[in-house]
Amino acid sequence: MPENHEPTEKHHVILEMRSITKEFPGVKALDNVTMQVRSGEIHSICGENGAGKSTLMKVLSGVYPYGTYKGDIYFQGEEMRFHNIKASEAAGIVIIHQELALIPELSITENIFLGNEVKNRFGGIDWTSAHAKAAELMARVGLNADPTTPIKALGVGHQQLVEIARALAKNVKLLVLDEPTSALNEEDSAHLLELMRGLRSKGISCIMISHKLNEVAAISDGITIIRDGLTVESYPTVPGEVDEDRIIRGMVGRPLDNRYPHHEPNHGDVLFEVKNWRVESPIIPGRIICKDSSFFVRKGEIVGFAGLMGAGRTELARSIFGHSYGVFHHGEAYLHGKQLKLSNPKQAIKEGLAYVPEDRKMLGLNLLDDIKRTTVSADIGRICNYNIIDLDQEFIAAEEYRKSLRIKTPTVHEGINKLSGGNQQKVVLAKWLFTQPEVLILDEPTRGIDVGAKYEIYTLIHQMADAGKGVIVISSELPELLGISDRIYTIFEGAITGVLDREDATQENLLRLMTGTAPATVR
Repeated sequence: MPENHEPTEKHHVILEMRSITKEFPGVKALDNVTMQVRSGEIHSICGENGAGKSTLMKVLSGVYPYGTYKGDIYFQGEEMRFHNIKASEAAGIVIIHQELALIPELSITENIFLGNEVKNRFGGIDWTSAHAKAAELMARVGLNADPTTPIKALGVGHQQLVEIARALAKNVKLLVLDEPTSALNEEDSAHLLELMRGLRSKGISCIMISHKLNEVAAISDGITIIRDGLTVESYPTVPGEVDEDRIIRGMVGRPLDNRYPHHEPNHGDVLFEVKNWRVESPIIPGRIICKDSSFFVRKGEIVGFAGLMGAGRTELARSIFGHSYGVFHHGEAYLHGKQLKLSNPKQAIKEGLAYVPEDRKMLGLNLLDDIKRTTVSADIGRICNYNIIDLDQEFIAAEEYRKSLRIKTPTVHEGINKLSGGNQQKVVLAKWLFTQPEVLILDEPTRGIDVGAKYEIYTLIHQMADAGKGVIVISSELPELLGISDRIYTIFEGAITGVLDREDATQENLLRLMTGTAPATVR
């Protein structure tokens, strides 16, 4: 149902970006991009990875200072020439990036007021007032915690709330959120969207960059679509009445009639099997995080794993991949009927396993390296002669994957940190495909990437299955699992509770098994 709030047409324009053009060597990232945001409006910016969304926000915030781009920025009716982030924040524009900029060891209070400290008349920090003000801000965002709690003790959803509280402490007038729910579960995502509605009701404008079109449709008062650095269209909307297909057509330049490519499975014999896998938490002694789990994957089969946040999906995958998580108790893994030795990740790679991690930036990539070296890094011995890297072979391998995976970059010498999220994900995939695995484990493979890039990754998954490989997909998005999986296992509190074939799987019966409200069918 559409929300009942004052139409945005009656609100004045708080932000206008006119003909913004930003060029990098050999690349025009933005080409005369224009957009408007009204006061008290939630405005969504949509586009494929690499379309220019984040570049546009970096221009707005002063990360790319005035003079490094062409075009004009007007905020609250005045022309702005921001030379740094401090200047944009002083004007009331605050950006919360996808990778949260919090210091784990510091407390909630310290993070909220970092660089904006509450001082006493002697110039020192007034901790009593700081904690009291932090508590007020935390109450506004719905965060129930002690202000002295260190950030590292909070979940991602609560850390996101700390970032918003920090923005409120700076008297924010326009809040920009870059993929705010990409790492959140459904409950935390719903809370964050409701918080944004509350900010809107108090006159705070929001810009949201998101690939979750259902959330865009539910909350947006206006939408700007960017493709290849150009404004495709920018228009007002009514929350709850947004046409998702229109957004997709604008983003990818064509209708995407089916978000999941058609695939006819061709299963063979059992390829990979895990029996009675038991692992203890590395943090809480005695807590079993994988409870005697058993499952199998056939040749050419795509097997999904569904579970709520903290159910143990990632822990199971990482512990199988060379015991890289937890304290291993017992269990066996077989490939082609032969028992595997999985004492470390190197051994797992040698045995034919590959694992694309949930957090690509922390565990999947070296952001300081380039595409060429990253592509071959998991199996570098394949391109060595007498322990010396063959640089020609390194380039040939990287170039082959750059083309086949359609990684948007002019050269494999490009730094990983300069790529969009979707292209970084493709580099992670290239790295593991280079190892020529028999079993590919994909943990949240499409998190934080656009519908076009998702479609390409789904197609790649199908190609792997058609080549007779076994593919395991872990995802928090049930429609995704239902759209690409041949079978789906469910996990609840570390135990596999069920397995459903494609034709029997629905969101409802998966959720029953994921929440323990249905009797376990697999033990």
